[in-house]
Amino acid sequence: MTPRFGRLASAVVLGFATLIVAGCAGQIDGKPVDIYADPNRVAGLPTTNGPNGLRPGVPNSTLEAENSDDGQVDHIAIDAVDDLQEYWKAEYSKYFDGQFEPVTKLISWDPKDKSNKLQFCDDATKGLVNAAYCPLDKTIGWDRTILLPTLRDQFGDISIVTVLAHEYGHAIQDLAGIVGNSRSEVIVAEQQADCFAGAFMRHVAEGGSAHFTVNTSDGLNSVLATIISVRDAPEDSSDGSPHGSAFERVSAVQAGFTEGPSACKKIDLSEIKARRLGLPPTMFESASDTGELQPDEQVLDTFTTALDEILTLSNSPEVDYSGTDLGCSDAKATPAATYCPDSNKVGIDLTALEERAAVMMDADNSVRLPTTVTGDYNAYVLVASRFALAKQKENGDSLTGPKAALRTSCLSGFVTAVLGSSNNPTKDFSLSPGDLDEAVSGLLQDGLAASDVDGTTVDAGFSRVDAFRTGVLGGEDACKRYA
Repeated sequence: MTPRFGRLASAVVLGFATLIVAGCAGQIDGKPVDIYADPNRVAGLPTTNGPNGLRPGVPNSTLEAENSDDGQVDHIAIDAVDDLQEYWKAEYSKYFDGQFEPVTKLISWDPKDKSNKLQFCDDATKGLVNAAYCPLDKTIGWDRTILLPTLRDQFGDISIVTVLAHEYGHAIQDLAGIVGNSRSEVIVAEQQADCFAGAFMRHVAEGGSAHFTVNTSDGLNSVLATIISVRDAPEDSSDGSPHGSAFERVSAVQAGFTEGPSACKKIDLSEIKARRLGLPPTMFESASDTGELQPDEQVLDTFTTALDEILTLSNSPEVDYSGTDLGCSDAKATPAATYCPDSNKVGIDLTALEERAAVMMDADNSVRLPTTVTGDYNAYVLVASRFALAKQKENGDSLTGPKAALRTSCLSGFVTAVLGSSNNPTKDFSLSPGDLDEAVSGLLQDGLAASDVDGTTVDAGFSRVDAFRTGVLGGEDACKRYA
């Protein structure tokens, strides 16, 4: 975030405005789905807590990958491609002209193998840590010893399926001829592929995949976290996030999951630009200074004054820096920041808030390749969420339960958008490249910024992020859908 006299963290924006602003109902391939009526459902599906990954007892695919080591990572990747091809065989002609044609070949490699002479898409695979679709010969390839195992260790088997679903999305684009080859079209190609991956993941969640299953709580959280881990970092985005920020890429997956492949076809450069209207261009640009500003009493006093103005609070909460245990009679203490309705106080544990704001580093002091995105806005958005509870109290809303949790997330998104907007009335704080990614990552990790007054949130990180995105793009009024 950025005080106008310095900087407060990082960011890039978006969401599917047509889905968010249009109303309370989405569509799954033409069938209406009321995705907001029940906060215990995820885009119309029940919130489930069950297995994720490979189905037990299902034989491996008979497909083969060149240079495979016949290991588990390769089997998961090949099984994923097999299920993807069955999915697109059934779905392709519903959306595109012509007939579905599978990719011509699968290739697996070990980038650590110094004797490796294998080529993929005219590149040496020695040292190539990646998974990709190659349009030159219509092949899909992957690194089986670094990238996919790292993701699998972090997020389970379903992360490999997510990566391959994205790459097969590129194959579908190529077959259908729906994306150009210019540099400016890269972001279109990437967000469409994310969207196609989301559509396939709904197929898996609905039980349609032969080899895999995914639940709609921690399973979908892992899908979205995988997408976050392959986002563009701000320093890699000097030409305007050519592949997309975490916020953008998660939004694309959610659109595909909620609306199906029809939503993905709508993504083009003009549509992406339209989704960015109303938000400052600096939120999509690289920044050598990410603007990390550690929270202290002076900064937080200024920040909470801004929150009062943005939320138009008639009775501003008193901020107590002595800690989060306020002896509240009608709410539980929550980590780092607490709201007590009875006394109308926000209690802050500065040490815990500073830890939440820290950028996590590896042992060699390099910023960690983000399976999570850390930084100061993860702390500031939590404080904003406690003030959002004060706004709900003024409105006469319930402060407990899943709808209160999602309203809190939505209002936190609204605050975030105002802080990043050229219409920011405070002129004291604004967002910097990376802030929205930090907020989304925190919503998936612990969901505290999407929790009710007792710190209880909904199980599905998908729903937490979707509510936040609603506030970012739809404004304060859009949060009324969680009434």
